[in-house]
Amino acid sequence: MDTTPLKGPSLSQQMAEVFSGWSADRLPEAAKHVAVMDLIDMAGLCVAARGQDYVRQIADGWDSEGACAAIGQSHRLDAAGAACVMGIATHGEDFDDTLEGAPIRVGAMVIPAVLAAGQRFGLSGERVLTGIVAGLEAVCRINHVAAGHMHRACFHPVGVIGALGSAFGTGTALGLTPDQLAMAVGTAGSFSSGIIEFLTDGAWTKRLHPGWAAQSGLRAALIARQGFFAPRTVFEGVHNFFRAFAPTATPDYSHLTEGLGETFYMQRIAFKPYACGTMIHPYIDCMIRLGRMGIDADQIDTISCPTGEGLVHRLWEPLADKQDPPSGYAAKFSMPFCMAVGFFDGDAGLGQFSDARARDPQVLALARKISYVIDPDNEYPRNYSGHIRVTMKDGSRHALDQPHMRGGVREPLTDAEIRAKFRANVAYGGWPEPLGERLLQFCEALPGLADLSALREFGQ
Repeated sequence: MDTTPLKGPSLSQQMAEVFSGWSADRLPEAAKHVAVMDLIDMAGLCVAARGQDYVRQIADGWDSEGACAAIGQSHRLDAAGAACVMGIATHGEDFDDTLEGAPIRVGAMVIPAVLAAGQRFGLSGERVLTGIVAGLEAVCRINHVAAGHMHRACFHPVGVIGALGSAFGTGTALGLTPDQLAMAVGTAGSFSSGIIEFLTDGAWTKRLHPGWAAQSGLRAALIARQGFFAPRTVFEGVHNFFRAFAPTATPDYSHLTEGLGETFYMQRIAFKPYACGTMIHPYIDCMIRLGRMGIDADQIDTISCPTGEGLVHRLWEPLADKQDPPSGYAAKFSMPFCMAVGFFDGDAGLGQFSDARARDPQVLALARKISYVIDPDNEYPRNYSGHIRVTMKDGSRHALDQPHMRGGVREPLTDAEIRAKFRANVAYGGWPEPLGERLLQFCEALPGLADLSALREFGQ
């Protein structure tokens, strides 16, 4: 085995050196607060999705039992299984967090893995919280290096980057040494996976990616703890991570180490008010306002939407298919459907994306009137904005704009709104209110917990 020292520490080693020195008492209160809010959001989503077929099928198909509870599931799993199931449940309804500026989901790959490791190895709440912050920060920073280019290569950043973020988070929580933590990330680079072919027909593999990434990072950390030798130059070597998954990019590696431990990218995590593709949200806001104006949908001739080019291939095209999505899940990634259902319902929550709703003739009739034009001045991905230009059959026109995403850094959801979302998700998942309140209290109390044994109550 060649362990010849490098001329200087690699990028993964530099990151590992910083993360391995973290403890909860040395982290900014603002960063820890975001982590706790993300935990609350994630926990409610696990309950909301607990009875969905795709969650049950993964849980029932996981051929390893253990002592770890997955929030919302009745049978115990090994740590990897709990991480996988919770990651899938968190992301499955497309209602989980996102990152502005370089879009990616963040918590679904990190928090389940660190919670599972915390249960399995008896970690304190402080260690778990530290690992969550580290993993969230790692995902956010890694995704900035080549933002947008992984999608162009047909990879899903959630599954690809998520494995590395999970490794950083889990390894930090477990107290790995800097060398071990760097090896965990080097190993996770070979576990990264996930293609975006799900966009064709709304297949469920998108839901799988964060859970698989969560358990991959957990496994990578445990392997590295045993001394397994992995590439230290996973980020910048000749055959590196970004060359493989983002070949069109010129990586900006400054995001990995510059200000690490001082500037926290994860404080830009946004929480979603709607259960669908994040970039659609400002357009939904415009349509909700249009509906509240008393406009008759039958009298609308066309709705044209100036949009950023980066949104087109995922949310607008093929336009005919997006105007008539094959399922409720596919409808979550259809700009025309989400806008139309928002117009009629004044919302785009979990109840708006059933298969039956995706076949609603009234919604589809309006969706078919909605199209787009590329606006070269659109700020995406630095900012998510919404713009609709409505032409009525009588020739009158309406123009509505939403300058930013609600829930993002320009208009964040309040703590009260995140808790209200949690309670709504718990109710949607069929849990009694007292059990949901105890889960909320567990999340809020995490920093002071001696261990995570109380999680067993919520495996049902």
